Amino acid sequence: MTPRAPRRAAPDPVRLEVFHHLFAATAEEMGATLMRSAFSANVKERRDFSCALFDAAGRVISQAAHIPIHLGSVPLCVAAAMESVGEGWEAGDAVVLNDPYRGGTHLPDVTLVSPVFLGGRRPAFFVANRAHHADIGGAHPGSMAAAEDVHAEGLRIPPVKLVRAGRVDRELMDLLLANMRVPREREGDLLAQWSANRVGERRLGELAREHDPGELARRGAELMDWTERLLAAALRRLPDREVTFEDHLELPGPGSPRAAIRVRLRARAGRATVDLRETADQVAAGLNTPRAVALSAVFYCLRLLLPPGTPTNDGLLRRVRVLTRPGSLVDARYPAPVAAGNVETSQRLVDVLLGALGRLHPEDFPAASAGTMSNLTFGGSYAGREFTYYETIAGGAGASARGPGAHAVQTHMTNTRNTPIEAFEHDFPVRVMECSVRRGSGGGGRHPGGDGVRKRLRFLAPARVAWIADRQRTGPWGVGRGGAGAAGGARLLPGDASGGAERRLDGKTALCVEAGDELLLETPGGGGYERTRPSAG
Repeated sequence: MTPRAPRRAAPDPVRLEVFHHLFAATAEEMGATLMRSAFSANVKERRDFSCALFDAAGRVISQAAHIPIHLGSVPLCVAAAMESVGEGWEAGDAVVLNDPYRGGTHLPDVTLVSPVFLGGRRPAFFVANRAHHADIGGAHPGSMAAAEDVHAEGLRIPPVKLVRAGRVDRELMDLLLANMRVPREREGDLLAQWSANRVGERRLGELAREHDPGELARRGAELMDWTERLLAAALRRLPDREVTFEDHLELPGPGSPRAAIRVRLRARAGRATVDLRETADQVAAGLNTPRAVALSAVFYCLRLLLPPGTPTNDGLLRRVRVLTRPGSLVDARYPAPVAAGNVETSQRLVDVLLGALGRLHPEDFPAASAGTMSNLTFGGSYAGREFTYYETIAGGAGASARGPGAHAVQTHMTNTRNTPIEAFEHDFPVRVMECSVRRGSGGGGRHPGGDGVRKRLRFLAPARVAWIADRQRTGPWGVGRGGAGAAGGARLLPGDASGGAERRLDGKTALCVEAGDELLLETPGGGGYERTRPSAG
């Protein structure tokens, strides 16, 4: 008779909670370093970045509460870096990459991965951060405008060592900067990313000296197991049946068709299958997204099922099978353009996933939120200086059984802030003529949806502008008898130099503006909530 293996002692819950916060604090400190060291408004003001810690196998141990779109995708970048470098890691290295087909999301999101050596010949941990750069080259300033393939969207970077044994590879840095606008700002942000990783390395080294590297590894593994157990319990509470949900993205051009995102969801015995294979084929527009973004959307929605304070780590996807079809809108293949997929398709993925979960638990899930990040980019030169800018504009949150939706907030896959008007007007030749809540744009119902935002900008210099937004024709859906939120929109208000009539802009457009021209931007409101009661008998 084969002897039974001894049972492993249950982890000490108090000590496990202590390490949960030690790891999380390390990731948060990395983020604080990145924010305070960065040059661009997008990183230092809007905080469009994420930081995380990984074990020796590349599994995420802890991720700071930064940007949800990065939750499930950064681990794929770490895996790509590990595969590329193999056994060639040295202390002080940093690998840079943004390739959407090797774990990235879209080209402006640049990831930096560094090993952490704790006395052994191989890395004991990895640290990584991802920051959205205000420009990564390509045909348009800001690298977000519509394009027919990925090459027109900017510089695509495979995993390559930007820092070798603590020294920046100057030739590689110069090559990267030669393909980006405002290179001084880009270099400042890249060096800020390196600084953030160095802080993560240093803090993990200090923890290892205090607690021993072996204990750090064990506690990281226990945290992943803890999250997995919590997820299994949450999935067991869902009804054992298959549900479907479908929503659509607006393709560029007036009167153009829409592209469907479809999900089949089933939870059974503490596990779940998320099947996205019936989603539409990839399109000749930047709404495509790599599988990494689909994983991030699933990761985010599953995290919503768990109690507050649950560690965010690899345990979240262990019990979930995500099925995608290569060549589809949510599993794009080279050379499909992907700039808007990360910001728009990710939001629609969340809408369909929450819609499906709402069919399993109608009282627990909200109406659709704004469903778009309402992306504005612009660039040009003024007073002998180049400038580029990127921002996402808040919208309305969907209402739920718990109450009305919040007004003028970043929802779901974006967790960024707005650039303060004082900083914005100091750095760019643009004036903010209006920034207000778009009253009445939330959907009606017993609990109304949150209102969107109205923003009017006046340009003081010629610029090239791109507006990438969805829900411009059909507003976010409500629940039950709750009304849909108002659709968003953008209009060009020509100044004296341009002349001409006011015109409405398509949701995926690029244009040139002159000094004195104004843009009027309106973001969608959230859907309303009014659940109908089933009739008696």
